[in-house]
Amino acid sequence: MDINLLTDEELALLRRLINESQHIVVCSHQNPDGDALGSSLGWAEYLRSCGKEPLVAIPDKYPDFLQWLPNTEKVVRYDKHPERVEEAFRQADLIFCLDFNRPERMDKQGELLQASTATKVLFDHHPDPDVPCTLCVSHTEVTSTSEVVFRIIWQLGGFDAMGKKTAVPLYCGMMTDTGGFTYNSTSPDIYFIISQLLTKGINKDKIYRNVYNNYSEWRIRLIGYVLYQKLQIFSDKHACFFSLTRSDLRRFHYLKGDAEGLVNMPLQIKGMQLSISLREDTERDNLIWVSLRSVDDFSCTKIAEKYFNGGGHLNASGGRLYCSMPEAERIVRQAISEL
Repeated sequence: MDINLLTDEELALLRRLINESQHIVVCSHQNPDGDALGSSLGWAEYLRSCGKEPLVAIPDKYPDFLQWLPNTEKVVRYDKHPERVEEAFRQADLIFCLDFNRPERMDKQGELLQASTATKVLFDHHPDPDVPCTLCVSHTEVTSTSEVVFRIIWQLGGFDAMGKKTAVPLYCGMMTDTGGFTYNSTSPDIYFIISQLLTKGINKDKIYRNVYNNYSEWRIRLIGYVLYQKLQIFSDKHACFFSLTRSDLRRFHYLKGDAEGLVNMPLQIKGMQLSISLREDTERDNLIWVSLRSVDDFSCTKIAEKYFNGGGHLNASGGRLYCSMPEAERIVRQAISEL
């Protein structure tokens, strides 16, 4: 099966950039998810196999349920160690941008990216990439950036030497960006890739448990609270939404990642096509994080772009609103009424 993504010219360029670089930074987007972290860890480990010493720099905290991934102790957070990340960007001669299509998705770390004179390479699967770079590898038809990274390593001839420290985070990224391979994962290519990763001795069942069965008791109580008291259903529109305020999050001892996947649950309701979640930022006022999920050919991307300053994929998108929660709820109601 042909899973190559790069032309011969692009492959030669990537090899040369890696070989000639001395200071490499691997970076991803704000609020890194399983794919952002998995692709970054997997690609960094491949670079180590090439004799390089990349720094993985992320804007802020990743969910607690990803802490078990190999090499997370080597990740440097910009919100905790700004001087170290700033110095890395100043020294960098090669920067890999993973799982984002615009520098703004990195928040303040995006300013470092834009100011850097280093050569930049983008690996992504989001539409309309807008990162100035020497090499752009962006494929919206691919499940995840982790899959993009696997295909590139495969094409570079790095699969035979691949170990678990590369295979595990890449599989995790593919799994989480498809909801356990329940959406955006109908291509035979992804299952061929999974079959190859399994030859590396990864335990896919354990990876699933580590991600989806590794929450606190308060996460379970939060689920019950959302589904029973917060969920607002618009049956005639086949849509629903729920909101989580700071007060709600404090009540349930919120840890980053505890709200992960909640937006998918209402889609279990018969006939439901669109689910939207609103979550108040725990630190900044008038910042609401928005997640959207849909089924079949119902596009939540257009809704994210039109109403929520966001974007994403056909069935999974996100965005943000700069307003109070009551105003955010009004915008959601308006969006649903206009469907």
